[in-house]
Amino acid sequence: MAYNTVENKSNRTFERTMTYDKYTDPKVLEKEMELVFSKSWQLVGHVSQVEKAGAFFTADVANEPLIIIRGTDEVLRAFYNVCPHRATKLEKSENGKKKILQCMYHGWTFKTDGKLNKAPNFQGDDAACVQDACLRSVRMEVLESLIFVNLDDNATPLIDSYGDFFDRLSKFPFISELKRTHRKTRIVKANWKAYIDNYLECDHCHIAHPSFVDALNMDDYQITTCENYSVQGTVVKTGKQYGEVDLNQAEMQGGSFFWLWPNLMLTIYPGPGNLASIEMIPIDHETTMAVYTYYFREDNLEALSQDERDLMTFAEQVRAEDIDLVELEQIGFRSRAFNKGHYASSEKAIVQFHEMVLEALDE
Repeated sequence: MAYNTVENKSNRTFERTMTYDKYTDPKVLEKEMELVFSKSWQLVGHVSQVEKAGAFFTADVANEPLIIIRGTDEVLRAFYNVCPHRATKLEKSENGKKKILQCMYHGWTFKTDGKLNKAPNFQGDDAACVQDACLRSVRMEVLESLIFVNLDDNATPLIDSYGDFFDRLSKFPFISELKRTHRKTRIVKANWKAYIDNYLECDHCHIAHPSFVDALNMDDYQITTCENYSVQGTVVKTGKQYGEVDLNQAEMQGGSFFWLWPNLMLTIYPGPGNLASIEMIPIDHETTMAVYTYYFREDNLEALSQDERDLMTFAEQVRAEDIDLVELEQIGFRSRAFNKGHYASSEKAIVQFHEMVLEALDE
């Protein structure tokens, strides 16, 4: 595998990790919400969720309620899910289809392009006061059918934010055929960064992930840091199977695991064409919501083949093993025994992540 690589951006000597208060101090998370999550591209959905005019789904980014909707003019847009009248959350449903959006408080209605439709309590001369009231838009971009938003109006365009990543993703021939098949969440009793750290190295794989190591050729496992992302992976071992499937004959004959700054992971496992996203959403400084979304050619679980179900079972096992580890790690972060850890030479992707965190926090 050949990738464009990047070097550390500062002159820091990375022998010891970030101090553990970065994982336990609520004030650190407050800064991260403002300086990291409010200024980075965040995955919120897939175009298969909003294919028809009027289709919408809601999301939360950096504690901001958002709505993504396909207008009656077929244009996809993102707005803050907040009524301009009295700041009420506009749409309560997770998803649906509507021609008009209505606020439950005073009955204001909005067109699917965000413009005001009616303000019942502003009549006659009062109507002129609110004629320009509309939903506030949010930066949104779509690449490889994935929908991203950024709360920073001046953010670098998505295509320019991650080097050659999207060009690389497009080279998997099945990506354009995938749909959003299934989404699940799990509460992790650890800081969001602990899970990212875990994902960015595989030194623990031989100990914690026996099925992973049994399926993949770890002698050829590579981790490469790139511009605002990293990638790791290898090929399957000869003769290995999920269930009855010979992975050497599968559509995808290796594993590719991407991390995108700051909290998104995209995995492609051996087997039939597939993609899974993992988003780590902070709830508080020591609690995180893990959002797992699977993408296959089918749009629902019932339609999946046994091969695809076996792949999901394999991925779920690896993730459960990782969560056990990071929750134990969070206990240690609180201890007075040590205030920082050590980097191995194989952990250059963690070094990259930590450097980006410290740079964002101006530390």
